[in-house]
Amino acid sequence: MKIAYNAYSLELKHPFSIAKFSRTSTPVMLIRLSYENIEGYGEASMVPYMGESVETAVAFLKKVDWNRFVHPFNFEETLNYLDSIEKGHPAIKAAIDIALNDINGKLLNKPCYEIYGADPLKMPVTSYTIGIDTAEVIKEKVADANGFKVLKIKLGRDNDKELINTIRSVSDLPLYVDANQGWTNKKHAIEMIYWLHDQGVQLIEQPMDKADLEGNAWLTGRSPIPILADEAVQRLSDLEGLRGAYHGINIKLMKSGGIYEGHQMILKAKSMGMKVLIGCMSETSCATQAGMALAPLCDWADLDGPWLTKNNPFTAPKMIEGKYQLSQLPGLGLEGINPSLFTSGF
Repeated sequence: MKIAYNAYSLELKHPFSIAKFSRTSTPVMLIRLSYENIEGYGEASMVPYMGESVETAVAFLKKVDWNRFVHPFNFEETLNYLDSIEKGHPAIKAAIDIALNDINGKLLNKPCYEIYGADPLKMPVTSYTIGIDTAEVIKEKVADANGFKVLKIKLGRDNDKELINTIRSVSDLPLYVDANQGWTNKKHAIEMIYWLHDQGVQLIEQPMDKADLEGNAWLTGRSPIPILADEAVQRLSDLEGLRGAYHGINIKLMKSGGIYEGHQMILKAKSMGMKVLIGCMSETSCATQAGMALAPLCDWADLDGPWLTKNNPFTAPKMIEGKYQLSQLPGLGLEGINPSLFTSGF
């Protein structure tokens, strides 16, 4: 197994603001694994608040014994091995998992979604995310969302109603809301939830602090809208502790360590009677298509990374009527790959 990689700065079309921070770009690590003349591609999107960086990603890659990966791959064993190297670092672990899944699909001559039992006909619509901004820029962002059938709105500040009213002045599309732990008073939060219900909001992610299990459970027991854990859930081991506190979870491959554990989280959540949203960070088509492989197994999707960025280095996935169209190509189905993109390796 050989590896090539490239540190890449993914530039956003607009500054991305949520309840607690704002940014204009996201560092990503793109990797290419070569195995028996088959190449697989992976991506680590390292949003700053998760604590990973280009430096930590390169350091982790250099600790991996690449000779231990032999087909047929055991993805559970692989992730256990990566976890044994060092705790944390879920994004670079996801990049490795995604690349190995891409190779696996190509060796089996099957798309990744077929290997994981996902039916392309059950693909949910994906939402287009609109961060906190001025009324003028929010209207520009809504215009950019042409072709999408759902908008996802970042809330969690003092002007939440103003933001929703601005969107409603230019769009009547259904809405998802992500409060990013921005609400601190549960009585205010439940009032907001009922108001948002009247505005056509279909789900709400992480309304209160992830550590406030009781407060979030209190909202879940009273909310007319599904309440989903986001920051409160990263890995499979987090799910059991959320039983009864949320209606569902948001899975992100950059937090779960990749496709394999993301799939395990979907199965576990369903067994617990919880619904699932598959989401993303700021990502290229590579990580997005990894998420797409699992999206038909989920209730909702928020996989809009390539549409929020200015320099996606790969071909954008095909979308019709707000739904991604899964390719029949083996593996991820990633297209538009420029070999010169991968400049370092060992």
